[in-house]
Amino acid sequence: MARRSSSRACAAMATAAVFALLAATATASGLVRVEHPAKSDGSLSLLVVGDWGRKGTYNQSRVAEQMGKVGEKLNIDFVISTGDNFYEDGLTGVDDQAFEESFTDIYTAKSLQKPWYLVLGNHDYRGDVLAQLSPVLRKIDQRFICMRSFIVNAEIVDFFFIDTTPFQLKYWTRPKDHHYDWRGVAPRQKYITNLLKDMDEAMKKSTAKWKIAVGHHTIRSVSDHGDTKELLQLLLPVLKVNGIDFYINGHDHCLEHISSRDSPIQYFTSGGGSKAWRGVLQPNSDKLQFFYDGQGFMSLQINQDQADFIFYDVSGNILYKWSKSKANYLQPSTYITGENRN
Repeated sequence: MARRSSSRACAAMATAAVFALLAATATASGLVRVEHPAKSDGSLSLLVVGDWGRKGTYNQSRVAEQMGKVGEKLNIDFVISTGDNFYEDGLTGVDDQAFEESFTDIYTAKSLQKPWYLVLGNHDYRGDVLAQLSPVLRKIDQRFICMRSFIVNAEIVDFFFIDTTPFQLKYWTRPKDHHYDWRGVAPRQKYITNLLKDMDEAMKKSTAKWKIAVGHHTIRSVSDHGDTKELLQLLLPVLKVNGIDFYINGHDHCLEHISSRDSPIQYFTSGGGSKAWRGVLQPNSDKLQFFYDGQGFMSLQINQDQADFIFYDVSGNILYKWSKSKANYLQPSTYITGENRN
């Protein structure tokens, strides 16, 4: 308990200055909007990790260690979690020790003592969802900022965090032996309709240079879960019509980049935070740029003119880099393919 108290104190001190600058307000649509300033030069650096909460097992601790090293090198502003924050069945309550054992005690590096913006995954919905959304957890570890759907405005970029679990019909109709906590969500159709309306309204009002959507579930994936048909049918049209640049997700326990063949949208999966899957590859109709069915995480460095993505493995090796430029809209994007892997 002493070590946990020390970790909490360290996190609180390290993030106090950052949170003093943050402001959260409700938009006209009802979505919470968090203002997170970019660096003084207008740039932003962050890490993305998903599917991690296993009390350090399945190499979660090793991934966390490398995230700390990369985070320090890039001087990151915050971390994004793409969901499935606590396995196997979310949290049992606000006093569940898994919160500290899978989060506070694992991500201890100084560079990771920044805000963590988190969406819920399907495994989180199998526990006490209201506990994971509770401000009580912020008192335990100030970094933990988890909401169903919300917006983070970082000046040059708007991040639209989307609660994707309720979209998948099978969780409602064929839950098998699992229990899903639908408090605050049911009835499904009304919830999804309102969420899509709110997101569409917020995206249309966005004046940021870049627009990035974040969810747990895949829209396009060649790994075990594959494409999520409900998101293809319901969410993707909203992303397309509003000029979303990137969709970032977890759910599949791998690292991948897929380019859409019928829109500018790029799909990035960062779900290698702990247990990984091996040997599953099922191509879809879009263009697969990169696929790694192992553990790791992703970084994103972005400014007015360019977004740079890098995937890292469990040892911190760079697996893949890709960049997109907006400096000149007539110039094609620059692709750095797997030939550049270490």
